[in-house]
Amino acid sequence: MSSTDAPVTWLTQEAFDRLSNALETLIANRPALAREINARREEGDLRENGGYQAAREEQGKQEGRIAQLQALLREAKVGEAPVSDGVAGPGMLVTVRFDGDDEEETFLIGSREETETAGVEVYSAASPLGKALNGAREGDTVEYGTPTGKIIKVTLVTAKPFVG
Repeated sequence: MSSTDAPVTWLTQEAFDRLSNALETLIANRPALAREINARREEGDLRENGGYQAAREEQGKQEGRIAQLQALLREAKVGEAPVSDGVAGPGMLVTVRFDGDDEEETFLIGSREETETAGVEVYSAASPLGKALNGAREGDTVEYGTPTGKIIKVTLVTAKPFVG
């Protein structure tokens, strides 16, 4: 186990390519945004210049997203997660039953970035539910706490490798 114990983010090649393209587009847009800020700055008093403030705010959002994507892509593993049938973890399509509920719920344990391409609901491996299920075997019941302090029990019905 690594010294940080951080869960590995597995991305399909498609998701990695899509995020890489998004990052390249954001970086390529930096000069245009800088020109926009300079043009708005020349309009006068910066305290009352809504266009300037909006452009600066947009620049901050874009720089934050650039940093987020760079960190994700630098740390992510591309390909299929090393998984085994029957054990929940990142890259697994799991079916669970919440205590007191007859309905089953199926979702992928993975990165939120997979949501657009997965075609199923995605729960982060770092979420309370994702952490609780990590390493659980089919038939196991695990517990996790909600932000309100409520403890929820959930039973792992099936865990299968996700095939996007």
